[in-house]
Amino acid sequence: MKFNVPDMSCGHCTASIKTAITALDKDAMIDIDLDTKTVGVESRKTAAEIKDALDRIGFPATALAVSDQI
Repeated sequence: MKFNVPDMSCGHCTASIKTAITALDKDAMIDIDLDTKTVGVESRKTAAEIKDALDRIGFPATALAVSDQI
């Protein structure tokens, strides 16, 4: 799954996002692209659970449709 995180702007942001996601699922695979402000996640958790975790730490995220991920 992939998310757009428009407020992500620096290394501190990416570290916070990784920490929040790994707190939910320690085995999650996370790919962050700061240039496109996207976060790719492979996890046992649902997109809604990951979105909620990002929202809670101040990084509102929008799940991208599969067609938007290519």
